[in-house]
Formats: sequence, C-alpha cells, structure tokens
Amino acid sequence: MSSLESHQESQSDPSPSPNSCSSFELIDMDVSSSYEPVSSHWFYCKIIDSKELWIPFNSDDSQQLEEAHSSGKDCNERVVPTDGGRYDVHLGERMRYAVYWDELPSEVRRCTWFYKGDKDNKYVPYSESFSQVLEETYMLAVTLDEWKKKLESPNREIIVLHNPKLMVHYQPVAGSDEWGSTSTEQGRPRSVKRGVENIPVDIHCGEPLQIDHLVFVVHGIGPACDLRFRSIVQCVNDFRSVSLNLLQTHFKKAQENQQIGRVEFLPVNWHSPLHSTGVDIDLQRITLPSINRLRHFTNDTILDVFFYNSPTYCQTIVDTVASEMNRIYTLFLQRNPDFKGGVSIAGHSLGSLILFDILTNQKDSFGDIDSEKGSLRTVEDEGDVPTLEEDLKKLQLSEFLTVFEKEKVDKEALALCTERDLQEMGIPLGPRKKILNHFKTRKNSVCVNRPATSTSEVNIPKENGDYLDVGIGQVSVKYPRLNYKPEIFFAFGSPIGMFLTVRGLRRIDPNYKFPTCKGFFNIYHPFDPVAYRIEPMVVPEIEFEPMLIPHHKGRKRMHLELRDGLTRMSMDLKNNLLGSLRMAWKSFIRAPYPALQASETAEETEAEPEASSEKSSEVNTEETPVEVKEEPPINVGMLNGGQRIDYVLQEKPIESFNEYLFALQSHLCYWESEDTVLLVLKEIYQTQGVFLDQPLQ
Repeated sequence: MSSLESHQESQSDPSPSPNSCSSFELIDMDVSSSYEPVSSHWFYCKIIDSKELWIPFNSDDSQQLEEAHSSGKDCNERVVPTDGGRYDVHLGERMRYAVYWDELPSEVRRCTWFYKGDKDNKYVPYSESFSQVLEETYMLAVTLDEWKKKLESPNREIIVLHNPKLMVHYQPVAGSDEWGSTSTEQGRPRSVKRGVENIPVDIHCGEPLQIDHLVFVVHGIGPACDLRFRSIVQCVNDFRSVSLNLLQTHFKKAQENQQIGRVEFLPVNWHSPLHSTGVDIDLQRITLPSINRLRHFTNDTILDVFFYNSPTYCQTIVDTVASEMNRIYTLFLQRNPDFKGGVSIAGHSLGSLILFDILTNQKDSFGDIDSEKGSLRTVEDEGDVPTLEEDLKKLQLSEFLTVFEKEKVDKEALALCTERDLQEMGIPLGPRKKILNHFKTRKNSVCVNRPATSTSEVNIPKENGDYLDVGIGQVSVKYPRLNYKPEIFFAFGSPIGMFLTVRGLRRIDPNYKFPTCKGFFNIYHPFDPVAYRIEPMVVPEIEFEPMLIPHHKGRKRMHLELRDGLTRMSMDLKNNLLGSLRMAWKSFIRAPYPALQASETAEETEAEPEASSEKSSEVNTEETPVEVKEEPPINVGMLNGGQRIDYVLQEKPIESFNEYLFALQSHLCYWESEDTVLLVLKEIYQTQGVFLDQPLQ
C-alpha cells in the first residue's frame, strides 16, 4: 500500500474522540466497520455548448458493459452495442461511436466516485484510476475507523474524507492571499459522493430488444430542427423517447402480452452532404459583408429551398436521401438479422417534399419512370409488348415496314417521329394519321393512374417536346430506387400541396396512389405557416374540415370544447332571437287591420309552415359544421388507401391567444408532440393488428 500512502496524510489526533470533531463532522458518526464494495455505473460524456455533460447509460446497457468489463483479459477487445443498437462502445478505447450517422465519438467511463460540478448541481465522475485510489482509501478508513484522510487528485485538487457521509473536494487556489497564506483549502468546498445511488441522476430502464417497425426521419431546411438549434439526431431522440413512454401508457396490454416491442426511428441527414460540395465557398464570395449573421443564416438554411429547385443540387439532395436510407436499411438488417417488421418514412417540412417526389418516381408493376427526362414509358418486357411489325399489321400498314427498316426506325424511334418526319419518309397522309394516333393513344394509356403535369387533372399528360412531364417531380432529375417498399409515409408540417400547385398541378387524380407505398398522412399544426393541405387537391368540389387528432389523454382540449360550446350557444341564441323578432314583426304588421283577421288567419296557417321550414333550414345551415363529423366518411381518393389524409393537431390554450406569436414554434413542435407520436404509433401498429388499449375520442 505504499503507493496509496503517498496520496494521503493522516489528519487525525493521537487519541481521537467525538468531542474533537470539526465543524464538518456534525453529521451522524455512528458508522459500522464493515466494508461493502462500491457499485459501479457506466457514463458517457457529451460536449454541449463547449461544456462536458456526463450522462448515465440506461440500467441494461450499464449492466452489459459491466459484464463485458468483468469477462476477462479479452474485455478490451469487446464491442458492446448500446442505446438500442444505435451506438457501439469499444471497451479498450473507452469510446462510444454512433452506428448509423456521423457523430464525434464520446468518452466512456466506469464511474464509482463523483463530485459536484463548479457552476451547477450536477455531479461529475472522477477518472477510473483516481476513483480506485479513493475507494482504497475509503476501505482503509472504514476498516480501521480512521477518518480525516486527505488526498490530492492528479489536478492538484484536495479531497478530504471526514466520515462516510461527509467528503469534500477543494479547488486549488492560485497564488497567495493578502496575508501571504497559500492554503489549498480556501474557497467553497464541493460535495463528494460514493456510488451512483447517492447522487441525483435519472437512470432509465433499457429499451425493448424487439423492434417491430423501422421509420426513417428526414429533416427540413437547415442544420437545426427546432428553436433550441438542435440537430436532427437530437430531435429524433426526443421523438423516440416520447414513443417509448406512449407505448407504456397506451399499449400497456400489448406490452404485457409481449405482442409488441418498440418502433425504431433513425434520422437521415442530407444538409451536411449538400453543403460539403463547395457551394458554401461560392456563396461566401458573393455574400455582402453587412448583417453577417442574417446572411449566414439565409445561406445555411433558407437557400436549401432554392437548392432543391435547382436541377443540379436537387439531384444531390435526392441521391443523398435515397442512398442514406438504403445504406442505413442495409446496415440495420445486418445488425438485426431477426428483424421481420416493415419500414415507414417520415419527413418534416422540405424533407416531406423530397420523400414525396422520391415515392412518386418509384417503379411499380404498371410502368417504369424515365427519371432522367421526367418521362413515363412502358416496361418493355420481351414477349409482352407487341413488336413494330405486329403494330403495323394491326393497323393494316404492313407494306410500310420495309420503309421503316430502310430508315433504321424501330418502334421507339417511330414513337418519337412527328408528322413531318413521316412525310419526309414518303408515308401518305392517311397512314401518317393512323400511326400518330396509335402512339398517342398508347402514351395516354401508359399515363392512366400516373401523375403528369396538367392544368386540371393529374392523369392527363402534357407533351414537352418528345417527353411527358411527371408534373410532381423535378425535370431532368434521376430519382434513385429504394431497396424496400415503405408501408406509410408521414409528412409533418409539409408544403407538398403548395409546391404541387406552384408546379402547375391543380388536381390529384382520386385513383392515384404511390407506386410502392400504401399510406400517406399529412400531419400539421393549425398555426404552422409552412403546412398546406392535400385533400382539397383530390376533392376540390367539396369543402370539409381535416381530421382532428385526438389529445393523447383523450377527447379535445378543454379550451376547444369550451369554444365549440360557445359557438353552438351563440348559434342557438341567434336562431331564437331571429325567430322572436320575426314573430313580433308579424304581430306588429297585423295589428292595424282587425277586419282582415279572418283572412289573415288563413294566410298565417300557410305562412307558419313556411316560417318553420325556413327556420329549420337556417338552423341546419348554421349547425352544418358540427354535424359534418356524423356524416359518412368522405372519399378522398386512394392516396392513403381510401382513408383521410389531412390530420390537424389541437393547439395549446396559450397558443390560442396569439397565433402569429406561436407560428414559428408551431412549425417545429412535432418532435416532442405526444399527439403526433401517438398517431404515428397507432397507424403503424394497426397494420400489425395491434390497437390502443382505449380508443381515443
């Protein structure tokens, strides 16, 4: 123990007694001499705003790390997956690495001793080596009942063990005071605690091992996703945490019966790859020096919208999003070989538009999309599509086959020929019209149930040179293929409807649906300035309200119920007042003519049914918005499998006072919204036949 003795100095009297205790020993001194080893817990360090923050692993992960640490001499080569498999801890390096995204590695520490931080009340763990020295000193003090041990840390800070319940940490003091004293015990002492159970810290239970569903989440413009300027990784972490809490409260029966595990949410980042192309350097050259911070914010955030409307950078964005989702999906399957669940995708703001364009340009069983030109063409499988010779024979124009063979015109080339081209080849007027009409009809048949640019209907093609514009995709952009078929597409605060309208699309064909995705939910806050509806583009002739998302605790928020009640009450008062005024006016105009009472009585009997019917019609007209919910479901097309598409959140009471004040916050509220997360979980688990414990109203 010579190494230990070098760290400590005995501060006890030759004959210690309770009466000689210092002011630090006013706490109970009745201590048992039995020593119990300290229990360790594993922490990792996060750098937030240039400050170190030590965060505990959940109980399951800490236990796995401790078991790996105690497994033997090969423990330093062990790699332990933590945080639901999203991070790997390399025990030998004591470092924690992200698996699915780029993130700076964080230090990992096996912690047993802690001291209170300098500027806050959070406890900071000592290094593992010094914690071992502290533990050995503590063991000797307990065993020999000799306290007031003083140790010096590697940072030349002093730790004094007065008794098991009072241990303090002193900061070193640089220089001497005005009296020339150089005491190292000056300043305010900080508390020292042994064992994680003695410090105020929240240690969560581990996540369920079973993963039922995988959801990719794509962010919107800029690197920050909320008002706290957090990244997409941090916001998705909040979204995931809310989902785990809601599973315990709203799917408790299914969890107890082991029907479900959890839903994994993984972020997809496209902003960093886009701005690493060198475009920021080019923008910096042309950016004015005034209002520097505002211009930097514009270049880094708002310009993402313009980048997506540029064919060059739009290609970079869609390639990044699709390749990242494919890469993460492949890696996820490698790390979770027993995964049998489905995959869904979610996008916030501009991210939802990116996913929408990618989904509309996926391959289906009816046709293939020539993404390079934004055109639609048939899938020409051998044996299924008639040849040029068969087409000409069908049109009774077989005699012109030799002309086309001489000009080396095949079927695809003939489809591109204009009437002038056919005339130059010597084709008479009648056959020319037949050929042009045949290929025009063929193009129209290919575009049935497919999106195409039109001023009225989405399924009516518009010719752009020799190609057909997709209409809801970017021209001259090649859309990558996804390695999976998403089950549901969730859009949060989405501008999809606005972008489709700006692109010239006025209506979506009710029969249109995504080639590879069955569901589509457009979720938005009523005050979100970026969000737009989708259903009026499918059913423009009918005005109806979006679906109101129930509060996660059930029913409507109280202020909304109160507002609806006051609205109904005002309608009733208005109708009753109008009825009373009408009756008073009739009695007033009848009073001067008593001689005509008999005839007016007859007229009154005829007028009363009209008045009653008029009154009832007014009441029905005024109460129509209340009765909409009781009517049969509105047919909003097949974009969401026949179900409703637009879902609106309920605003909070404080948000109702000034909708402009909370507009920006409303666009960024989805990450921590229990109502949003619960709707996502409900729709995902419904596909697996699992329902809420109690349906929300």
